[in-house]
Amino acid sequence: MKLRLLPVVLSVIISAGVLFGGWFAYTSFAMENPLSDIISKVPGVSSSTMKLDKDRVDIEVDLKGDANLRTVVERINKDGASIIGKRTVNIHVKDNPSEKLDQWWSKALFEVAQAMETKHYADIPATLQKYAADMPNMKVESEMDQTYVYIRLTDGDATKFIMLPRNSQIGVWPNE
Repeated sequence: MKLRLLPVVLSVIISAGVLFGGWFAYTSFAMENPLSDIISKVPGVSSSTMKLDKDRVDIEVDLKGDANLRTVVERINKDGASIIGKRTVNIHVKDNPSEKLDQWWSKALFEVAQAMETKHYADIPATLQKYAADMPNMKVESEMDQTYVYIRLTDGDATKFIMLPRNSQIGVWPNE
């Protein structure tokens, strides 16, 4: 039996196109778009980008200044659970801090890091309030769940959101 090369090559190319096109369409329409829609409907989220891999989901959110970071993370994990499955979720928050806020945070960071390392989480709000007393317009809020300590610093129009993982680790936090 003699096979002709052109029909075989065309069949392989068409088959690969259909398979990969179907996989791409499934990933895009059945997973990424619904998860993007879920994220965009979370109160406080002004925009987001997302990358979905087989074992992780990387989400970058741009939050409004009055957003509650703990609620945003909770809603993404809860409402997107059927799509996320067993994937690891990495949320990165884009914010618009001022240089003044960043300097303020760098001063408070040592005591906050010490409280995180020693698991004295109740010291964090007191530490933040102590440092905030030096800046009249500074508002600090902190919350905690099973996974993170969430901090929101506000000074006028500038806002800085911080997610500190509660697992023990030495060095710089990945979301800092």
